[in-house]
Amino acid sequence: MSEPRVLIVDDEPDMVENCARILRRAGHRCLTATDPHRALSLLESERPDLLLTDLKMPEVDGLALLRRAKELDPALPVVMITAFATIETAVAAIKEGAFDYLPKSFTVDQLTVVVERALRQRRLAVENRHLREQLQTTLGLENVIGRSPAMAQVFELVKKAARSEANILVLGESGTGKELIARAVHANSPRAAQAFVPVDCASLPENLLESELFGHEKGAFTGAVKTKPGLMEVASGGTLFLDEIGELPVGLQVKLLRALQERQVRRVGGTSLIDVDVRVVSATNRDLRDSVARGQFREELYYRVNVIEIRLPPLRERLEDVPLLVEHFIGLYNERMLRPRPIAGIEDEALAAMRNYSWKGNVRELANAVESAFTFGRKRRSAGWPCSRPPTCASCSIVTTATSRRPPRPPASIARPSTGW
Repeated sequence: MSEPRVLIVDDEPDMVENCARILRRAGHRCLTATDPHRALSLLESERPDLLLTDLKMPEVDGLALLRRAKELDPALPVVMITAFATIETAVAAIKEGAFDYLPKSFTVDQLTVVVERALRQRRLAVENRHLREQLQTTLGLENVIGRSPAMAQVFELVKKAARSEANILVLGESGTGKELIARAVHANSPRAAQAFVPVDCASLPENLLESELFGHEKGAFTGAVKTKPGLMEVASGGTLFLDEIGELPVGLQVKLLRALQERQVRRVGGTSLIDVDVRVVSATNRDLRDSVARGQFREELYYRVNVIEIRLPPLRERLEDVPLLVEHFIGLYNERMLRPRPIAGIEDEALAAMRNYSWKGNVRELANAVESAFTFGRKRRSAGWPCSRPPTCASCSIVTTATSRRPPRPPASIARPSTGW
């Protein structure tokens, strides 16, 4: 933060001038006011980084000024100056939200130290806000691509569900972006500043998965050389994402159900219960109702994790989003691959072929197809697309390498450099 702005308010002009002189020498820009009404105006128009105000002033006292400052900017640090520096006045100021207070007999060092501390807190608050904004931009709904009516319904449901504390079940085929939706729910929720902890329920055997979820005590099993908190503890205060929850072993389903009901976990090998506060977002490509009917998934757990259901449409049901997704992936791979000649887009004929393809692997398959086109360079059809694979597959394309002599322009290329042919 360059040249922080400090608003100094006191009904004694000499006090205002002395404070301003000291703080200007320390590199701060000072705004001054001897009239509280003028100070209120400066608060609204200048939005300072710190308010340094006298406690006792005629008409509008320092506490009233503090309250108004907090209404305008809750993160604004306020330092009170008082000639009556008693415990009572200090407690009253701190309760109202003051950062600190100074007696009017303060020294130069006391003033500069408390101002530096307050501005340091201000910088941290601003940085934290920016990080939260970046988090929401990176992991929020802006990162989920789609303008089709089906995706518009998903976005609306995500916004409503994120504001609640209810557990969410995200359903969809592989490659539809279930984890992106889970991260968007977290990023738009009141828990956004806390941890988002993903757990792949299909990747670990039951005994290891239990230890990962609930933690273990030292000596609980061979290799447990130290106590390790489980991922439910790590996610406390935030969001636990259970990916492929349909693969969770039945024995662990019972333990997870109890943990969610009681909001407590017991580590493997432990005896005490540990409180956890997690919001659970689960995802699966299975039909859990069918799994319940077959006895493969506990009905009680199904209703516990499926308070709100978000169903993602497969790409074949929102083919109007294909051009938007292709554009997104082209920009993404241009950045990743640092091509000397960035790809500008795809030919209309190739795009039409993409829109007519079934995309059984959904968005993930489309992303791979675009990446493949980038990897092999310029492609064109050799004799149409006789196979059922996407129009960018190598078996239906000719790879043309760049040479010093410019090759002739092919009739229909899938990717074209922005400064090329």
